[in-house]
Amino acid sequence: MNFKPIILVAGEPNSIFFEIFFKVFKNKKIKSPLILIASHKILSLQMKKLDFKKKVKNLDLHKIKDYKLDNNSINLINVNYNQKKAFEKISNKSNKYIKECFEIAIFLIKSNFSNKLINGPISKKNFLKNKFLGITEFLAKKFKSRKVAMLIYNKDLSVSPVTTHLPLKSVPKSINKKLILEKVFLIDYFYKTYIGYKPKIAVTGLNPHCESISKINEDEKIIKPAIKNLIKRKFKVSGPFAADTIFLKKNRKKFDVIIGMYHDQVLTPIKTLFEYEAINITLGLPFLRISPDHGPNEKMMGKNTSNYLSLYKAISFLESVK
Repeated sequence: MNFKPIILVAGEPNSIFFEIFFKVFKNKKIKSPLILIASHKILSLQMKKLDFKKKVKNLDLHKIKDYKLDNNSINLINVNYNQKKAFEKISNKSNKYIKECFEIAIFLIKSNFSNKLINGPISKKNFLKNKFLGITEFLAKKFKSRKVAMLIYNKDLSVSPVTTHLPLKSVPKSINKKLILEKVFLIDYFYKTYIGYKPKIAVTGLNPHCESISKINEDEKIIKPAIKNLIKRKFKVSGPFAADTIFLKKNRKKFDVIIGMYHDQVLTPIKTLFEYEAINITLGLPFLRISPDHGPNEKMMGKNTSNYLSLYKAISFLESVK
């Protein structure tokens, strides 16, 4: 297989990303060239702090196609960031730096240098400033992708929320038949294209036990009609199922993907089941974007105790596709 370079945007400089990045290098053999977009200064400070030694190869962005790349060293596109210590408190100070890192990655993707992107954790509160619900939506706007979906992927079972980072009070009014159909279309296409088969999909209801004591019952008026429409179109979709029982072993083993109506409805059980063995894939972009399934994790910065498995799973998945 011809391994295309994988671009890694380190994200928030004050996070556990470099720690798990170092651990991947220490413990795993990676065939695809990795190109890190980050601050050389922060990288060096954290290498010293975390006792990790490896050569750093500084790349010239405008000569990027001329390099013969491997992973004998860290392939770095430097973005300047002024910080004196290896770790500081997360603040708005890093916003401009993170934005520049993403702009370089977007340039490399749009110039067809790579179609594979991994981004490290971002502080949504600081970087996105309520302009976007998440990096999924941030990148969707950059590439003018109108239909996107968040898929937390594991080869045994994946999940996808219809709504993403919304407060619970905003979820009911945000759900509609068209949105449910769009998510199923994207998931079905992804599985057929990259995994190699048509997925069996379960859809949860919104209300406990798919019942509502109010006059408005989203399960009856929105979710059931959407599922009937999808079945008519020959998609392997079932539901709505009560969210409190669909993840029981005898139920979940019947499906490849479970679609929920809101973020924690499906992300809480998937993280309980698989912990670090799941990756966040954005569907609907003109390239493959994956985020390891964790945040900046300020409480664990510099302790060298973070699990690197999710980042490795993200790299491993991108190596498996062209």
